Amino acid sequence: MSDIPTHYQGLVLTSIGPEMRIEQRPMLKADSGSVVVRILESSVLSYQNDIYNGKRQYPLTTPIVGGCSAVGRIAATGPDATILMPGQLVWVDCVVRGRDDSEAIYLWGIHEGYNSGSQKLSREIWHDGTFSEFAKVPLENCFPLNEARLYTELGYSARELIYLSHLLVPFGGLRTIDLKPGETIVVCPSTGGFSGAGVQVALALGARVIAMGRNETELARLRAFVTKGTPWVNIETVKVTGDQAADTASLKALGTIDAVLDLSPPAAAQATHLPSAIAALRRGGRISVLGSVGQPIVGWSFLSKDLQLKGKLMYERDDAMLFIKMLEAGLFARGTDLVETKSFPLEDWKAAFDMAAEYTGVGRIVTLTP
Repeated sequence: MSDIPTHYQGLVLTSIGPEMRIEQRPMLKADSGSVVVRILESSVLSYQNDIYNGKRQYPLTTPIVGGCSAVGRIAATGPDATILMPGQLVWVDCVVRGRDDSEAIYLWGIHEGYNSGSQKLSREIWHDGTFSEFAKVPLENCFPLNEARLYTELGYSARELIYLSHLLVPFGGLRTIDLKPGETIVVCPSTGGFSGAGVQVALALGARVIAMGRNETELARLRAFVTKGTPWVNIETVKVTGDQAADTASLKALGTIDAVLDLSPPAAAQATHLPSAIAALRRGGRISVLGSVGQPIVGWSFLSKDLQLKGKLMYERDDAMLFIKMLEAGLFARGTDLVETKSFPLEDWKAAFDMAAEYTGVGRIVTLTP
């Protein structure tokens, strides 16, 4: 494209600590297996500060342009691109996988993974992330978006589409347990960013959802938010009391439960909600765990009820492709009924990171707009 500049700006973490800085860098070049994307919106995680100040202790080699998943437009393609074209709207996925090793997996701009293959890719090939005006992206990490359908017909913009970064994670977990329309699933806890998105996805799949949480105000907001654009959905809420037996009884009182989706943050790893939900499952029920589990969940009851447990890191490429089809089919609420976004320019990264830590829960996300 003729409007590609000679240089671009990126938000660089020079070393693990509290400070980042904006640097001007020479324009990227697309070669075989890659494209250059002009970033429109890049999602900011609620714990982005904790990644870069070292609190989370993620393995990360600096200096690095930070980042996460993004929405952008193709600026230039390598010689082996066959579908992607300059100007095309795309979803940029932060999950990078080795092309010759499925175990070489890491989250681009967030950590470099935990084996030699992922570390080689992160340090030597796909290093700098999407907190920048342009990014060089693996060909397979760019998913074409039907702009006419999503923008014109369904009323989304890049700022709503960035919510894919939250919706895709629980979708990957739900796919591993084959959640079916009409089944009942417990989402626990349900009042966080990713877990709230899990409620939205399960409802879009046609399931009945029981949302668990400690904060009754947030549970009420969750119910109101997910029914705002789709008032016909079937959702119940259960307050977590910390009394495991009582919470299990509350769940069982709502009828047969087929599945559980767990997205516990590290701070909730020892909480009682997951054991309570598992104890309420029917025989042959399924559990998808994407969060932090701190207590053993396999015992006599687990075995005697023939339960199935699936762990999942993020999602697969096929999951992303199917989810985009669902979104383009109109299965989700539109515009701000799906998500309410707070956006910040690149130079206001500190305010964006601070806001992301506070602006959590279903339908809430913060972005950087380069």
